[in-house]
Formats: sequence, C-alpha cells, structure tokens
Amino acid sequence: MLKYVFLSMRKHKNQELHRKSVAEFKEASKTPLILILDNIRSLHNIGSVFRTADAFLVEKVYLCGITATPPHKDIQKTALGATEAVAWEYREDALALVQELQATGVLVQAIEQAEGAQSLCDFKPISEKKYALVLGNEVKGVAQSIVSSSDGVLEIPQEGTKHSLNIAVATGVVVWDFYQKLNSR
Repeated sequence: MLKYVFLSMRKHKNQELHRKSVAEFKEASKTPLILILDNIRSLHNIGSVFRTADAFLVEKVYLCGITATPPHKDIQKTALGATEAVAWEYREDALALVQELQATGVLVQAIEQAEGAQSLCDFKPISEKKYALVLGNEVKGVAQSIVSSSDGVLEIPQEGTKHSLNIAVATGVVVWDFYQKLNSR
C-alpha cells in the first residue's frame, strides 16, 4: 500500500522574494544574451518575452519589423513593468541587425525547425561569448534570410502532433536552457 507524505510548505510572500528594483536590475550583471523578436504580432507574446528577459537578466531585447513597442497597454498587461527594467530597442530590419551584431562578435542563433538545426538539448553555449537568439513570427517563423545568415539554428525537440510552440513559450524554454547551462558550470 502506498503512503503519501505531505510536506508542510508555505508560499513566499511578495516581500520575501528579494526582487530587484528597476535601478538594481539595470546595475546587475547580465546574462550575455540578446533576444531579437522579428515580426511578432501578439502584444501579449511581446509582454511575456519581456517578463522572461527580466527573470533571467537578459541583456537586451530588440523589437523588429511589425513587432509593437512599449508603451502599450496590451504589452504592459503581460510584461507587468518588465519593459521598464529590461533594455530594449526598435529596429526596422532584423537582418541588418543580425549582421551588425555578428560584426561585433555576437553569435546569432535562429530558433527554428530547419535542416541541419542543432537540438537545443545538444547546444552548449561558450561562456566567453555573447549570443543573440532570433524568434520569428507566430505563423511564418524566422525568415529564411535570417536563418541563412545566422551562425546556427537551434530547434526545440518536440514529440507531439503540433511541433509548434507559442513564441512566448519557446522563448521561455530557450532562455531557461541557455541560462541554466551557463550558470551550472
């Protein structure tokens, strides 16, 4: 017969979470990671990406193409103020941005399902390098021109029938993976 042991656990109160102020966040050492959102339609997805960037001290978020920019009430609804802490910038042309970042030594990885893509499970970030992850449109994904120009393509392994994750979920998966691999050494 199975016995269940219930541990007494208490949720932390907000004041116990040791949250950084916006000023402390801006001064904190950042994860050497940049996120590039290209042609993201959903304002809620954009806000969710900002929350993930805040949680893992992402260096910067670039918003490209049709991707909306703060301040916007629907971005703020999911960002919950993260747009005030996380550095961001709008660029019209994501491909030009990718090439500009590569010229400064940033390694660009497209998050996409593509021939020759590396499984996220097998990806090992180099701790001395800075990376940019490109996430694309909810329907069309990352543009082929960007996939072709990237230093690599990372694919999130999926076993179900859809083989498609929401862009905010995909961002959470890859940023967490990157963060934990860099900080577990």
